[in-house]
Amino acid sequence: MQPVQTSLSSTENQKTFDFQKLPCHVGVILDGNGRWAQNRNLSRSEGHRAGGETLDQLLHCFTKFEIPVVSLYLFSTENWKRPLEEIDTLWELMNEFFQKRMKKCQKLGVQIRVSGNLEKLPSKNRINLEKIIDETKSFTKLIANFCINYGSKHEILHACNSILKKRLKFYQQGKKKKATTYIDTKELESHFYTCGLPPVDLLIRTGGEKRISNFLLWQSAYAEIYLTKTLWPDFTEEELTHSLHWFESRERRFGGGSTFA
Repeated sequence: MQPVQTSLSSTENQKTFDFQKLPCHVGVILDGNGRWAQNRNLSRSEGHRAGGETLDQLLHCFTKFEIPVVSLYLFSTENWKRPLEEIDTLWELMNEFFQKRMKKCQKLGVQIRVSGNLEKLPSKNRINLEKIIDETKSFTKLIANFCINYGSKHEILHACNSILKKRLKFYQQGKKKKATTYIDTKELESHFYTCGLPPVDLLIRTGGEKRISNFLLWQSAYAEIYLTKTLWPDFTEEELTHSLHWFESRERRFGGGSTFA
């Protein structure tokens, strides 16, 4: 799969959206902070800080474009393999990000959700996340779903094991029919971290890589995938606009044939 061309003509940049054709749920793999810093002879922590500023700006863009849900891949279950110093810096920057943006989230009407296993996070991070989730739960302008200590394979296994535990409880209670009921899509999805969110329509990956990296595999089954070589700190409103116009142009088939065939 080749990266989508990201150059914008002045005419395209001025195009207005057909809001009915815009995605309901955008997933973003924020890649390239480290390389951005390396290219400037800066520390990786400065790259992550710059990435946080980009994220701050684009959350406002998502509200402006009336996108209902955005899921942001901040820290994967595999990221624990990174150097301890970098991981500690990421947690510090994450705390800083959420503390500084709390009032802005309230002003913009952004509801914060988190997908992932938070038990392994430092207690300070977990407490801050729980606080901002609670304080923004009534907001409806945009749902910003931060995927932290998240891995899609782990999420699916976690959902299956939760259902098995429920089945075992039914069996122990003598409810044989419930204990032997087949698992359907609705039940499995109800145990996902993303329960209640729509499927991903548009998946954006920055940084030039061409893989999904264990991100929302089930939810992105029919997502349109936009790949760009732009490193995350350089990902601007202009390129987000381009990705949305590109999405508008796609013929979404969901396994069916082309209407032009």
